[in-house]
Amino acid sequence: MSKTTRATQMLSKAGVAFSLHTYDYDPNAERVGLQAAEALGEDPCRVLKTLMAEVDGKPVCCVVPSDREVSMKKLAAAFGGKSAAMMKPTEAERLTGYHVGGISPFGQKKLVPTAIEEAALAEAQVYINGGQRGLQVRLAPRDAQSALKAIAAPLIA
Repeated sequence: MSKTTRATQMLSKAGVAFSLHTYDYDPNAERVGLQAAEALGEDPCRVLKTLMAEVDGKPVCCVVPSDREVSMKKLAAAFGGKSAAMMKPTEAERLTGYHVGGISPFGQKKLVPTAIEEAALAEAQVYINGGQRGLQVRLAPRDAQSALKAIAAPLIA
């Protein structure tokens, strides 16, 4: 497994301190984020999942704890929209340049507005996908927010 991805390159270029953590990705896992948290021995609230969605038809990225579900109503409100829906996996892969299960908010092919769950900012360190299945980056959530120029908002149901 390569430990250099567009995500890690972006973080390094931005001067963000992070560490890399690998785990055995299970392609049959019902919930990839929870499988990652278990494999890493971490509380799921500190292992954040990256979801691609559309608000009023425009692509957005949201980063939330792996044990929680996104509220479409709250997601739309966070971006000043009326409605939100999850993006189709094929469209998410095309837009980000990453494969589902390895989508990172960092280093996506197309820069899209990003929101991070505000509750995650209370953690000292979080894990976020590093741009490859089975690769997580551990970093301060405020550093992630800054690198992504992400808004902090209540996003979970």
